Amino acid sequence: MPVARTRSVALIGLAGSIVEVEADLSAQLPGFVIIGLPDAALAEARDRVRSAAVNAGCPLPQRRLTVNLSPAALPKQGSGFDLAIALACLAAAGEVSHESIDRVVHLGELGLDGRLRPVDGILPAVLAAARAGHDTVMVPAANAAEAALVPGVEVIGVASLLEAAIRHGGEYEAREVEPVPSVSGGDHADVPPGGDLADVAGNEDAVEALLTAAAGGHHLYLLGPPGAGKTMLASRLPGILPDLDPDAALEVSSIRSLSGRALGSGLMVRPPFEAPHHTATAAAIVGGGSRVIRPGAAVRASHGVLFLDEAPEFPSAVLDVLRQPLESGTISIHRANAIASFPARFQLVIAANPCPCGGYGVKGSDCTCPPATRRRYLARISGPLLDRIDLQVWVPRITTAGLRLTGDAPGLSTAEARERVIAARDVARQRLRGTPWRTNAEMPGPWLRGPGRLHPGGRTTVELDRSLERGGITMRGYDRVLKTAWTLADLDGATAPGRGHVGRALYLRKGIMA
Repeated sequence: MPVARTRSVALIGLAGSIVEVEADLSAQLPGFVIIGLPDAALAEARDRVRSAAVNAGCPLPQRRLTVNLSPAALPKQGSGFDLAIALACLAAAGEVSHESIDRVVHLGELGLDGRLRPVDGILPAVLAAARAGHDTVMVPAANAAEAALVPGVEVIGVASLLEAAIRHGGEYEAREVEPVPSVSGGDHADVPPGGDLADVAGNEDAVEALLTAAAGGHHLYLLGPPGAGKTMLASRLPGILPDLDPDAALEVSSIRSLSGRALGSGLMVRPPFEAPHHTATAAAIVGGGSRVIRPGAAVRASHGVLFLDEAPEFPSAVLDVLRQPLESGTISIHRANAIASFPARFQLVIAANPCPCGGYGVKGSDCTCPPATRRRYLARISGPLLDRIDLQVWVPRITTAGLRLTGDAPGLSTAEARERVIAARDVARQRLRGTPWRTNAEMPGPWLRGPGRLHPGGRTTVELDRSLERGGITMRGYDRVLKTAWTLADLDGATAPGRGHVGRALYLRKGIMA
């Protein structure tokens, strides 16, 4: 019989490459060989496929089978090639149609009973197949709903290898097979924390900083004693962000699929929220893995919020791995045989106590932390990382008097705040049309300060210029203050930042030191 061919997809990060699966049947001693740079899990497919075929009722011939995965130099890992390998072998034996399997991209893991098990990363894999020009994919029944989220692709969901073989022209007796259910949770199981912004009592500066961060896509540093409401504020940020646009929703959903989390029946439309514990390693934050490279918390927070509570408790080396993604918006993980690139354009929110005991700066506190201890504690958040954070504000504890003042006045609700944020972002989007940027925080400094661009100039920036001359801020900080000033102007409905907007942006930048 001639060589049989079908296709599958190899994922490296979010990028998928089409892999041609070839099977050849020769008249030699029985054997099963897989070549083409498979990893250990993929090399074990020979035993899974042979046992699954026997138990499904479509056994492979007792002859030598050679399966080649092309291009051979491309690293391939995981069990998602099982279905393609099994069908290529059956086609080589003349049991199913060569032409039929050649038109379809196959994805799925086989159980020893012949049923198809769901695999992670179906959405980015089907998306890669569609971009490569393939319009039909066959996937496990448990993955069919997720695969159908890619427009323009015909999805064939099958429960077993036997059903797949019959669909490709195999003359077998059909059996009723119960599909393997998805092991993930329900629709969008890991939703951002709830709560309304109106629950925050007092702290007008912190609420304004939160609104500014949401409107411009800025990073935020909240410093204050325990119980001041830092975590509450951070958990309200995803709620006031606008819905994801279609491209962002597809990217966020693909990352979620690759992470093995439930997608349910639709794309993610709300910004994600990630809050790793301070014992997380650098690999847990940015991603990694010795064989299969998985996305970390910073990648899963793309187009959403990455919240680091008790930031000084994180190892300094872990915090500093975020410096490069904050600038570039991407994370590249290098391994000996592959480089995986992930999107990482998230909003960073970090919260910290002012000292190890948390009582420094609180009226009536008995804090005994020496100045050197306080400096060492906060110095765990490095200067270069802080320089990349646009808004740095002090969050005080609310007093009884402050609580009484705000008790009768309703605070800004999440719904109202989101409307203001959406309006401000629409203004920025109109101003930035024709550019690759959509929010003020994305604007590069040289472009912002270019001739005829968005630098207000004149007396509007006199305080900012003096701060730069005195060394109070860096050039990066200068640009970030200008971006924040534009966001404040957008929130106020102004056509351009005034001196008050620049001064307020400078205060929000240096509010901790003020």
